[in-house]
Amino acid sequence: MIEMTAEMRDLVDNSLANGTPCIIGTVDPDGGPHLGYRGSVMVLDDEHLAFWERTLRGEAAYIESNPKVIVLLRNPEKRIGWKFYGRAEFHRDDEIREEVMSRTVQAELDRDPDRKGFAVVIKVDLITTLGGKPIQERDGQ
Repeated sequence: MIEMTAEMRDLVDNSLANGTPCIIGTVDPDGGPHLGYRGSVMVLDDEHLAFWERTLRGEAAYIESNPKVIVLLRNPEKRIGWKFYGRAEFHRDDEIREEVMSRTVQAELDRDPDRKGFAVVIKVDLITTLGGKPIQERDGQ
């Protein structure tokens, strides 16, 4: 069962303000790994992370071809971090897009003044420590 803790919610939702933006890992169609910072990552609910995709470049296409992603958060001040593994899906024109946009940090929305971006929602299947020790796992995984 996946259930985000209060500490996870706090550190993920405030990662940009804390100077520790999340890193998203994706895979391109040729199997090459890609990493990118995302300042808008948030805990959407107990089982999902989300972020505002405003760049509309490579990683969106990579996710479209292979929805398996990893989100890494490391907070050196608190000496804690996690890896969140899951499957991403896009929300381009629905209420989930609006909810994610309404919760996205202003600094990220300011970089998308025409609001051409969309919501990426990640259903988390596994949470591990930075060292790879499982903390939570979805039933049936």
